[in-house]
Amino acid sequence: MARRPRLGSSARLKLALSYAGFLAVAGALLLAVVWWYLLRYVPDNDQGLLGVSPNRYLLVHTFAPAAAEAMAFLLVFGLVGGWLLAGRMLAPLDRITDAARSAGNGSLSHRIRMTDRQDEFRELADTFDSMLDQLESHVDEQRRFAANASHELRTPLAISRTLLDVARKDPTRDRDELIARLHAVNTRAIGLTDALLLLSRGDSGTFTCEPVDLSLIAEEAAETLLPLAEQRGVTLDVTGGPARTSGSAELLLRVVTNLVQNGIVHTLPADGTVTVRTETSGGAAVLRVANTGRPVPPDLVPTLTEPFRRGTERVRTDEHAGVGLGLAIVRSIVRAHGGTLPLDPGPAGGPAVTVRLPATP
Repeated sequence: MARRPRLGSSARLKLALSYAGFLAVAGALLLAVVWWYLLRYVPDNDQGLLGVSPNRYLLVHTFAPAAAEAMAFLLVFGLVGGWLLAGRMLAPLDRITDAARSAGNGSLSHRIRMTDRQDEFRELADTFDSMLDQLESHVDEQRRFAANASHELRTPLAISRTLLDVARKDPTRDRDELIARLHAVNTRAIGLTDALLLLSRGDSGTFTCEPVDLSLIAEEAAETLLPLAEQRGVTLDVTGGPARTSGSAELLLRVVTNLVQNGIVHTLPADGTVTVRTETSGGAAVLRVANTGRPVPPDLVPTLTEPFRRGTERVRTDEHAGVGLGLAIVRSIVRAHGGTLPLDPGPAGGPAVTVRLPATP
């Protein structure tokens, strides 16, 4: 619930009182100096020459009321002027507060867009607008992800229910076939659930860092996926030098495994090649995976890392059907490690994926 600050705790009132206090102190010091130097050279007698010359008694009784009136005026002037100046200076905070209140109520489309000044408030407003842009983009992405995940999870569950209904209505149906189909459907559902959990783990960034060499990770992933590559007649070409970084060896192995497996599954023709290169360049540990295949439209390449987004050619096998989260998991893990994941159309046709992570000595 939004609450306006009480008058006694208002920053505007505090600033106004501060302005008035400083002005009153400055005025008091000025009057004190004038008083001191003025009375210092005035004789201390009741009457001067011919009874008309100024003396200390006359000046005290004449100057003191005027000084009190001046101090009262300075105090009132300081309060009124400070209140107006503070209101003008703090006006941008009202706009920022309104934007924050709208964001708190669930509306992320509101922007401050301050253009009339160049100061700390403008910097704060621009930073807040940038935060809202990123937050709105993240929320939209999460909504799309939740909708897609619900759809993807609903499919195997619906298939399982249909198979069970058929088996209940037809007791003579082959049980082995039914069990095999249920096993395949449940395996896919478990794989999707594991992928979702891994994606969540990458987004949270909760992992232990240790020294990792991407070249060794690439060799391990290639060795693991060699049977799949041989089955599909794909050549794995893993070369390059050391690419040392810091992070989770388990998660980074999943990154390389996903990229290499994705390259194998989408390699065309069947006897194509998946190339994996590692190096250290420009203070970054670099891993680049590319494969031969059909060219991917340039406008489609940046969207391949979105959850459940697949390319134009959907290659599916029983062992590696895929759930559309491979590159999304890769992007999430790479971001959690402070790296980048540029994608571009590869020279051999298929997309080339480059992982750049901060290098360590």
